[in-house]
Amino acid sequence: HPPTPLAVSNFQFYFFIRKSKEVYNFLSTAGAKYGVGFWKPGSGIIHQIILENYSYPGVMLIGTDSHTPNGGGLGGICIGVGGADAVDVMAGIPWELKCPKVIGVKLTGKLSGWSSPKDVILKVAGILTVKGGTGAIIEYHGPGMATICNMGAEIGATTSIFPYNTRMKKYLDKTGRADIAALADEFQQYLVPDAGCQYDQVIEINLSELKPHINGPFTPDLAHPVSDVGAVAEKEGWPVDIRVGLIGSCTNSSYEDMGRSAAVAKQALAHGLKCKSKFTITPGSEQIRATIERDGYAQILRDVGGLILANACGPCIGQWDRKDIKKGEKNTIVTSYNRNFTGRNDANPETHAFVTSPEIVTALSIAGTLKFNPETDFLTGADGKKFKLEAPDADELPRLDFDPGQDTYQYPPKDGSGQHVDVSPTSQRLQLLEPFDKWDGKDLEDMLILIKVKGKCTTDHISAAGPWLKFRGHLDNISNNLLIGAINIENGKANSVRNALTQEFGPVPDTARYYKKMGVKWAVIGDENYGEGSSREHAALEPRHLGGRVIITKSFARIHETNLKKQGLLPLTFADPADYNKIHPVDKLSIVGLADFAPGKPLKCIIKHPNGSQETIMLNHTFNESQIEWFQAGSALNRMKELQQKSS
Repeated sequence: HPPTPLAVSNFQFYFFIRKSKEVYNFLSTAGAKYGVGFWKPGSGIIHQIILENYSYPGVMLIGTDSHTPNGGGLGGICIGVGGADAVDVMAGIPWELKCPKVIGVKLTGKLSGWSSPKDVILKVAGILTVKGGTGAIIEYHGPGMATICNMGAEIGATTSIFPYNTRMKKYLDKTGRADIAALADEFQQYLVPDAGCQYDQVIEINLSELKPHINGPFTPDLAHPVSDVGAVAEKEGWPVDIRVGLIGSCTNSSYEDMGRSAAVAKQALAHGLKCKSKFTITPGSEQIRATIERDGYAQILRDVGGLILANACGPCIGQWDRKDIKKGEKNTIVTSYNRNFTGRNDANPETHAFVTSPEIVTALSIAGTLKFNPETDFLTGADGKKFKLEAPDADELPRLDFDPGQDTYQYPPKDGSGQHVDVSPTSQRLQLLEPFDKWDGKDLEDMLILIKVKGKCTTDHISAAGPWLKFRGHLDNISNNLLIGAINIENGKANSVRNALTQEFGPVPDTARYYKKMGVKWAVIGDENYGEGSSREHAALEPRHLGGRVIITKSFARIHETNLKKQGLLPLTFADPADYNKIHPVDKLSIVGLADFAPGKPLKCIIKHPNGSQETIMLNHTFNESQIEWFQAGSALNRMKELQQKSS
């Protein structure tokens, strides 16, 4: 095949492949040895690939990313989990989940104008907030599908789903799965809500009245109508000039998304305009990239000033070598991504990131300011005449079949037993995991507090992405980012904590390593919805690797809580949330009663203050019998090995 026609030079693309060769070689050979298919670099974002190849009405699918629910747009129960959960399933061990509630979102009316499916989930996020969907499945009725289901992760939902409909059938047909569409037609009575079903909560949204939304900055549930955000930004002191607009990601990289953005760009070009802001486009898959190239969308987006990036997560997960600002410089970006936590996209805590639909991102990038409302405001063309952008329209699916582009899938061989998997002992990218130590049968006495976190603490705060992702296969190296984004309540700073043994302030990872070296166990104190965001398993592996034993919070995000359990840590919650205020960073903690650790039975925590006084509080947990065995064995993998040895 000829080189991929990306605006990013082929030299850069192939240099990246060569630079990461040992990682891709590991994935390729490990997959071949153990019967796992491998999507090679350049394939795209796995969620778009799942839509195109794996998801279908009625499937139950788990994936090791919080945006796995993207597949709910095709009527599947697709749930994000940690890597250890996936290991269980691959090993034939049943996967378990606390039975979720069901929140029904009734969509009435019809979308029109500048409103899009993205606005539905932005509106729902504003209603439910980042934790309002925790422990629940969100069931929608109406148009929108994958975009809405994908961003259900931003409200903490277990998953989101649409009932089977004709639009799913058309998509299955277009992606070479007409046989599955026929089966879905045959059994469609099982793929829709039961007559008279009752929901735990119902939200009703009239699509005819829904206005375009933009959410942010710093959290995906701070919702604003596009018409209001400019005034709000000026009032709050947020920069109104847009430095960069970015479209794509697993949330909004469909053919229709790209088509609607191109329709906006085409109007600007007709009046001699290009983007005032920098503008980037991330195709969700090789199939999307090849199809928008063939159908001219990609060229239109380039002509308006856009830069087509590789088929990858890219800036959405912080893989962005941003050069237009310095770290610490206050600025605004608008994206069609799903997350906008502090530093998420470019590692700059002063970047104010807003999320909205691709067509609104395109319009705002052309105007260059948050104060522009495409529904009412005018632009000035190159000829000096004013004009207004018309609401975009585009085909939902290509009129021709999708162009698959380059073949980037590696099928596993029928017999991979002879395959050798190489991991160099001197590699800085790959490191074989060593088993964590077993519980010693004693209470956890006099633990130091590594950090008491103030406010929001996502998995991005716990284990930053961006440039750190190159160490995903090397636990010790990536552990150097442990909690570097979390705010220490003691001094209001990130990555600055008191070493209780030396009384000196230093980086969080260095302090944790010092405690580990000295044989001292430690704990983390967190706030609400601790660990929200990505399903990033490193956020559980790292604290365990560096000597952590307990994470105590007001509440946890679902996936992160399970991940912590899997690695042999104790995720505990305050029986009385006000007890968060009783613990100070200089205190010592003891968790007692572990010999009688049992489901539903709270644990006792003794707080020892520096002045010699003590307080006792109660901590709740959600461990069941088998999960307690994970803790006692040191991790779920350790327990799996124990059971394997018993059976052999």
